[in-house]
Amino acid sequence: MILRSEEQAREWFAARNDLAPGAIQRLERLEGLLHDENRRQNLVSAGTLDAIWVRHFADSVQLLDHVPRETLSSPWLDLGSGGGFPGLVIAACRPDLTVVLVECRAKRVAWLDRAKLELNLSFQIAGSRVENLPSVPTSVISARAFAPLPRLLALSTRFSTSQTQWLLPRGRGGRQELAAMPKSVQAMFHVEQSLTDSDSVILVGRGVPPLRAKAR
Repeated sequence: MILRSEEQAREWFAARNDLAPGAIQRLERLEGLLHDENRRQNLVSAGTLDAIWVRHFADSVQLLDHVPRETLSSPWLDLGSGGGFPGLVIAACRPDLTVVLVECRAKRVAWLDRAKLELNLSFQIAGSRVENLPSVPTSVISARAFAPLPRLLALSTRFSTSQTQWLLPRGRGGRQELAAMPKSVQAMFHVEQSLTDSDSVILVGRGVPPLRAKAR
């Protein structure tokens, strides 16, 4: 099923039983905050402001469906969080999880700080480039529109263990990106259809081997 309307997305949220109490109310508050902040900086494309529940909220929360419960014992690392997707939305829906949002742009970090305060959440914000983070093992690594797949993996496999779950939403070229990777990497991933866009996929992996970052 592809969620094609805001009404469908809201019904999808209402039917879930894995979200914390108050999750829907926090997302409604976040929707208003996003509209307000988007007047100051381009957090999301203006064309998606009328489809926030599909394009940004459901698009983020669908990642929970690909995380085994036992995997969530250590931090969820969200790389290049930008406006907060998926990390901020995950934190709003599951405040019991330890979510670390990685974002180096000062204006985006200030926005994430504001959202954290307004929603009374306790997620962590790493205001740094990924390259400068300490190599701490994580249970989940997510990244939405952060970098081309080879560079993304090269920068972040040092946070991975044999049990780390990788959740990488990609656009229509996602399958081709994976097919261009070494066979050893391809074997660690499978492709899931996105619930929010028939042309998009989620690359779901585990046990991804270390890769060397390519020079820019």
